[in-house]
Amino acid sequence: ERLAGSGIERIPKRYIRPEKERPSIGDIFAEEKMAGGPQVPTVDLKGINSEDLEVREKCREELRKAAVDWGVMHLVNHGIPEELTARVKAAGEGFFGQPIEEKEKYANDQAAGNVQGYGSKLANNASGQLEWEDYFFHCVFPEDKADLSIWPKTPSDYIAATREYAKQLRALTTTVYAVLSQGLGLEEERLEKKWRDGRASSTNEDNYYPKCPQPELALGVEAHTDVSALTFILHNMVPGLQLFYEGKWVTAKCVPNSIIMHVGDTVEILSNGKYKSILHRGVVNREKVRVSWAVFCEPPKEKIILQPLPETVCRADPPRFPPRTFAQHIKHKLFRLTDQEGADTPKPDE
Repeated sequence: ERLAGSGIERIPKRYIRPEKERPSIGDIFAEEKMAGGPQVPTVDLKGINSEDLEVREKCREELRKAAVDWGVMHLVNHGIPEELTARVKAAGEGFFGQPIEEKEKYANDQAAGNVQGYGSKLANNASGQLEWEDYFFHCVFPEDKADLSIWPKTPSDYIAATREYAKQLRALTTTVYAVLSQGLGLEEERLEKKWRDGRASSTNEDNYYPKCPQPELALGVEAHTDVSALTFILHNMVPGLQLFYEGKWVTAKCVPNSIIMHVGDTVEILSNGKYKSILHRGVVNREKVRVSWAVFCEPPKEKIILQPLPETVCRADPPRFPPRTFAQHIKHKLFRLTDQEGADTPKPDE
């Protein structure tokens, strides 16, 4: 069953969130306009590789501070041309705008373990609730792992725009890893080198959140932290992202021409908790469709052991995370989320 274009007026029971979670779900447009309270940091990357040492260090320090305090930020002047991000958005919206029978040609088969392709989300939680979204998911890097046969043929620019964007994101990712490595007192290559030999990968997920007739009862994406190392998100300027910061849900403002970046669990683990992987969720609304484009940069599933880097550990600050492969970490999280209490008192994954 797909949500887009279904025209229903009451949401099916399978989408209704547990009672204790609902009081925290408000009107996303009103919340985005609120001026008070904590705001997700905006980091201007213009000076990130400046020849002027002082300018460069100030910019890098801002990025590190946001990664320590929040683990999420709006990146502006990130170096990826607006013309390219506009193409990526147009291609994704074009795909979701097609008739259902066209999209179904790309349907994935979750039951058979084939997650790449088009689908709707079933949440991994004890109540078995569905999330209010349709999505298209596929691998974008390394290029020899990207199976172009399952990427949308329509719009015709989808493949070219998505590949070019993924390529340009690699350069941004390398810069961010370098800055975060420095912040741990390590040489710039340290974080990226950690998985370079083991074939890191990036996956791309286009998310489509249709208008919801009862947005106060549903979520587009339930509360979670990202398992990735880093996640980069574009969106169509419709608010929906909320972060669990200092015990409250904070709505991210829409910042023009920005890319949202999340620190994922992988970097939190390697940094022994210095950088945060923040709990977040997606809220839906009844007036506007929200679309987002996420690229998840991930370590190899089995090749390396995820654990705090030895340099981040000392007697006063012992390892906070047990050694696991990335695949084991994902499994551990799925089972942990089933017994997580409602999102009125979320517990970020330890």
